[in-house]
Amino acid sequence: MPDPLISLGFALIPGVLAASDLSDLLTALGPTTGPGRRGLLSNPAVANLASSPTLLDLVHPHLPAPPVPTRAIFFDKSPDTNWLVPWHQDLTIALREQRDVPGFGPWSTKDGIPHVQPPIPFLEQMLTVRLHLDPTDASNGALRILPGSHRSGRLDPAQIQQWRERQPEFLCTASAGDVLLMRPLLLHASARSTTDRHRRILHIEYAGFPLPEGLHWHDQA
Repeated sequence: MPDPLISLGFALIPGVLAASDLSDLLTALGPTTGPGRRGLLSNPAVANLASSPTLLDLVHPHLPAPPVPTRAIFFDKSPDTNWLVPWHQDLTIALREQRDVPGFGPWSTKDGIPHVQPPIPFLEQMLTVRLHLDPTDASNGALRILPGSHRSGRLDPAQIQQWRERQPEFLCTASAGDVLLMRPLLLHASARSTTDRHRRILHIEYAGFPLPEGLHWHDQA
């Protein structure tokens, strides 16, 4: 059977975590007053989950080397923290400090953390796990995806528009406990929620490569 992560850039895996595991994870994450939180690999429960066989066994077959968890973000889309995300690719990685390394740039800063765009071959050796902590559908801002767009490298606005015009989008409807595996270069977006339900996601990024000398992950487990 063809690998959907090669042809489509994503795969939806049902029932990865049970309801009791989700409840424990939400307790460990605690309440949030904004759209979410970064730097969550410092949370022992998140770090243990990111390094567990449950997730590593999903990720390892799709990377060229044993996966390393490099960043974890918690998103909570709700009536109080509601937003839309335009079509984009995930092009940056979070590092400990800025250094002049060929092929890495431009640099930016988010929440005081240095971010940089690595060369495309590095992004092609990464995989994102999006763990759904709530049921998601069109009404509460489920992720929208343009299948196959990850195979075209870094896209400029005109190329993104071309993809939108020729490729029907896929709506990532999921149940709590389902996992979406996604390539960073895959075009994705999400609409604002139109319901009072939460849409909570734990987003964990994995790399299948070592960073060049002098660069260090900001949030490695």
